[in-house]
Amino acid sequence: MIYARTEIFSSSWSRVRLADAWENRAIRIKAISFALIGLVNTVVDYSVFLSARAALEQTTEVPALFVARSVSRDTVILIAANVAAWLVAVTGSYIMNSSVTFAVESGRKLRWRDYAAFVGAGIAGLIANTVMLVFGAKCLLLPLWIAKAVAIVASFLVNFSLSHFVVFPVRDSSRPKIYQPARRDCMG
Repeated sequence: MIYARTEIFSSSWSRVRLADAWENRAIRIKAISFALIGLVNTVVDYSVFLSARAALEQTTEVPALFVARSVSRDTVILIAANVAAWLVAVTGSYIMNSSVTFAVESGRKLRWRDYAAFVGAGIAGLIANTVMLVFGAKCLLLPLWIAKAVAIVASFLVNFSLSHFVVFPVRDSSRPKIYQPARRDCMG
């Protein structure tokens, strides 16, 4: 009887460890996938940022929407170019992450509601990105490319965390059966 209980405990413990390892593996794979998609989006983001910045620097007037007495023209251009780049990149990111990284959770379906949640989470990443960009470029006086790289890392951390835990949470119905170990009472 003691042997049988030990065997059941050992079997249950092994299943729990296997489920934990599988879940940790899944998170690592998701982080890698999110990062690879992020690399593509970084190229898109940076390209749009440079193009928008160059176009805005050619204008003689700063758009009235951004006029503020305490903000310099250069800062307004940085913010406007960064927001334009983000708008393009966030849409591509949603499509790719819904189809690849969080395919199980999203069912590989694009939904306006999920897109809105993704954008909402992305706004937190945008704020982190913009604050780090302006702080790095204007306060720390980092070269612009370094300030932008630091801003991208900050937004990656915010975006992955919110995407994984808030936008695309794992639901019991979307989990593979390995996540749901069989339950047995201690008598067999």
